[in-house]
Amino acid sequence: MSVTTEAPARLRSRKWFDPDDLWGMAHRSYLRAEGFTRQVFYGKPVIGICNSWSEMTTCNAHLRQVAEAVKRGVWSAGGFPLEFPTISLGEVLMKPTAMLYRNLMAMDVEECIRAYPMDAVVLLCGCDKTTPAQIMGAASVDVPAIVVPGGPMLRGTWRGELLGSGTDPRRLWNDKRAGALSDEAWCEVEGSISRSPGHCMVMGTASTMTSMAEALGMTLTGSANIPAADSRRLAIAEESGRRAVEMAKEELRPSRVLTREAFENAIRADMAIGGSTNAIIHLVAIAGRVGIPLPLELFDEISRTTPFIANIKPSGAYLMEDMYYAGGLPAVMKELTPLLHQNALTVTGKTMGENVASAECFNRDVIKPLAQPLHPQGGTVILRGNLAPHGAVIKQTAASPHLQKHKGRAVVFENYADLTARVDDPRLDVDESCILVLKSAGPKGAPGMPEWGDMPIPAKLLKAGVRDIIRISDARMSGTAYGTVVLHVSPESAAGGPLAVVRDGDEIELDVAERRLEALVSDAELKKRLSQWRSPAPHFTRGYGRMFLEHILQAHEGCDFDFLRAGA
Repeated sequence: MSVTTEAPARLRSRKWFDPDDLWGMAHRSYLRAEGFTRQVFYGKPVIGICNSWSEMTTCNAHLRQVAEAVKRGVWSAGGFPLEFPTISLGEVLMKPTAMLYRNLMAMDVEECIRAYPMDAVVLLCGCDKTTPAQIMGAASVDVPAIVVPGGPMLRGTWRGELLGSGTDPRRLWNDKRAGALSDEAWCEVEGSISRSPGHCMVMGTASTMTSMAEALGMTLTGSANIPAADSRRLAIAEESGRRAVEMAKEELRPSRVLTREAFENAIRADMAIGGSTNAIIHLVAIAGRVGIPLPLELFDEISRTTPFIANIKPSGAYLMEDMYYAGGLPAVMKELTPLLHQNALTVTGKTMGENVASAECFNRDVIKPLAQPLHPQGGTVILRGNLAPHGAVIKQTAASPHLQKHKGRAVVFENYADLTARVDDPRLDVDESCILVLKSAGPKGAPGMPEWGDMPIPAKLLKAGVRDIIRISDARMSGTAYGTVVLHVSPESAAGGPLAVVRDGDEIELDVAERRLEALVSDAELKKRLSQWRSPAPHFTRGYGRMFLEHILQAHEGCDFDFLRAGA
């Protein structure tokens, strides 16, 4: 005799628990082995809680507590919560880079959702790559999904100064290298800058991508920016658990939320908040999972028509805690309302316009009015030229104005080891007008496209008072970093892109306003050099690394695996 339920027949978990046969009995009995009775799971939507908790991922180290809050919400709404782990990507501790493993985590998330009996899933994320990886995986399997970010850590404090993780340590490290900061002061900074769980509290990649999750419509309104240590983080996690039960019954799947309009809203929000350059790669990858092309030209088009209004480090003066108190992303989206697709559906069941209609800004120093922006255009722009046929990016709001139109002599480093060995050598032939170039730092070359793009300024220049210099590479840069840094040069040097044949002494021209990046070398000379170039030996010959090298796409394509995109 089949188990009777009041749950809708469409719930996929019923395929596991309803049948009155050997496997149906086995599925039920194994849940009973965990101490669950029939009454708590028969006929109820099963809500998976995908937890990226790890002590190796400091940003996500509090997600066990967040998961318990989600469970309360699921239980209260009549659902049955089951928590499961996936791999977790800790940006600071993983070497050479967490980006090497983003696609692996996305595969882990996708296959767990597909294989287990869940009717909806709650995605618990925080650190940089965990957010896009979870959304990529959920988008591919297309089971109802809602994101619950872990939130930023509390503001750092040191000698009366507010410090932001990543951004201010870079500034202070330059001071220390220049001899302007003592060892004792540096030790004090170490002990005071990161004082709670949560991800970086500047507009780095983590804050950007959780904000992108909300701008895409994948979180409850106001979820992205609540500090990790704030009790309201747990409250909205509980609300998200309740909403997940409703979404399971409504069959509100990612494919209904992740539309072209949603991605354009997210790009516009990214430009308005001065988001991490990494957001471009991640948004392109997520869109690729649902079959929506996002060419780099679209990012630049939206950047030209979106004012930068969030005064948050590294492009501004404040921290994420301040942004939350000022109204958070809903206040930003409310300012952007005239520029948004307001009818884009979100996981709330309402449109983006409905979600932010009552949002308010409580501090105009932090979130500026649309008519009084910090910069008339968006944070990130796309560059083209003979050095980057498929594009490159620069965060113009975090770059030095005097360097955004500049010609300079190239000082070339063939790889990261070459950079670290020579950059502080007093004999290095470099001055403040030069342009540093780093090769072999892209998806294949590094491998994994690490955050090596904000190359250290040579020590001899720091001691002379220089605090910025143009840097160009096929690498990425931490969203917490700043400076006149050109990134994501595509094709990368290891794939035979023109960057591979740049030489010491070549003159390079950067013109951000004109979106141009050129090596002032003749086409004939570039062609000759490329004809003599030979590809490097692969970094891996087995395992995941080999699969990565054989299937990784370039930066302008989102660095996903070719076989994971929709329709592959």
